[in-house]
Amino acid sequence: MKTDINPITGSANMARRSFLRYAGASAAAVAVMGAAASCKKERVTVAGATDIGSGDIGILNYAYALEQLEAAFYLQVAATPYSGITAIETAYLTDIRDHEVLHRDFFKAALGSKAIMALTTDFSSINFSSRASVLGAAKLLEDTGVQAYDGAGYLIKDATYLTLAGKIVSVEARHAALISNLISPGSFASDQLDSNGLNKHASIKDILSAANGFLKTKVTANSF
Repeated sequence: MKTDINPITGSANMARRSFLRYAGASAAAVAVMGAAASCKKERVTVAGATDIGSGDIGILNYAYALEQLEAAFYLQVAATPYSGITAIETAYLTDIRDHEVLHRDFFKAALGSKAIMALTTDFSSINFSSRASVLGAAKLLEDTGVQAYDGAGYLIKDATYLTLAGKIVSVEARHAALISNLISPGSFASDQLDSNGLNKHASIKDILSAANGFLKTKVTANSF
């Protein structure tokens, strides 16, 4: 599916019915997420922060928060290319930007009035003129994103949402492998798999604690 992304605003015209079509295949791809994750307290508390809510809506808002962060990052990367960027790197990073904007807008459409607010990012720790800094941050965000989906999948009750999570996490994993390979050719998954050949996963608490380092608008999970 090709969607035109405004490179300035990063907007995509996402209708709710498009979201549902996007989610409409088998949930088998994410069945392992529930088996991999253990039930635990996921509560994250930060004074004055935006809370993701509870249940499936909370999980969708959790994903929406992370997709907002990733979309904002790649919009900045595309707007201010790092020194020495190649044509193929530009193409790759532009494609990833477009995917992340689509993901962000799909979650916003699905959540409707239940969506959390638009988040304000803080990328002051990233040097966008440096290839090493940009790709290092991209790897961190992509690896964290995959671990987030894999770690929260067991909490999703609605099969349609579970299917959507499986579709998106598979794309995020492709992004993560590509970024890793740009940094070090041949390293596409070397540090992200466990001894069973399964992707590592992380709790909501751990993921939001990390994500809040890139957010001025802090996010909490007080209902998990």
